[in-house]
Amino acid sequence: MSIKLIASDMDGTFLTANDEYSQARFERVLSIMETRDMRFVAASGRQVKNLQQLFAPTINNGFEMDFVGSNGAVVSTFEQQLYSVHLSANQLEKVIDWNAKNPESAENIIIMTGDKGTYVSNHATGQVAEMVFQFYPNVKQVEKLMQVDDHILGITFVWPNNEVHQHVSALRNIFGNELHATGSGFGSVDVLGKGVDKAAGLQVLQDYYNVLDSEVMVFGDNGNDLEMLTKYENGFVMPNAEPFMQQRVTKKAVDVNTNDGVLKTIEQYLGI
Repeated sequence: MSIKLIASDMDGTFLTANDEYSQARFERVLSIMETRDMRFVAASGRQVKNLQQLFAPTINNGFEMDFVGSNGAVVSTFEQQLYSVHLSANQLEKVIDWNAKNPESAENIIIMTGDKGTYVSNHATGQVAEMVFQFYPNVKQVEKLMQVDDHILGITFVWPNNEVHQHVSALRNIFGNELHATGSGFGSVDVLGKGVDKAAGLQVLQDYYNVLDSEVMVFGDNGNDLEMLTKYENGFVMPNAEPFMQQRVTKKAVDVNTNDGVLKTIEQYLGI
């Protein structure tokens, strides 16, 4: 069965470093994919607006892309949004209240991503605050998160990298019946609507373009990629991924992200 849809995570997977990618090489691949009726999807924990800004040079050169943003909470084609899942006010209150009462949350930061912007506390400073402004569009610092006037797609907590797994497990134990928690890299833990993940987001695009699971190829490196890496037979984990990812996914991209591992693997499939 030929591949019709190729989706890739961004940080630690497609991007080489510092929001960079090999533009000329990518556009050459896209040109060949277009002749074969294949589509490329940026599937990321980042918001769709951030992804569109990231790939603006390629899009402005006339290339089409689709997007699974906010770890699957928003799905968009190159021209229209197809899908979004928001948290209810009650769910937001429960998660924020849990965080306030959690003794291990004293030093962390809360990021809320919404349709209109990204919201962090006025008290956010230093490297974490700089990270928020780098990876999220339209960041606004606010006094009270629960008073934000927006539809919220998810809540992100930032902990030390080596604590991510324990916090994901704790959140799943507490909120697993109504929410989905996942690690997104860089110490981020995302809390999303129930059933929201990148595989579910890709299914929206599959339905839209009439693509079978066997016609999908995906790339990833972290816990928020596991659902799509294990769903599709053509799921490739990056050689630079952590050991727990290498153990869960058997197929490997041909090189690490800093050496264009995703593009090299696609080129190998395309025979170019």
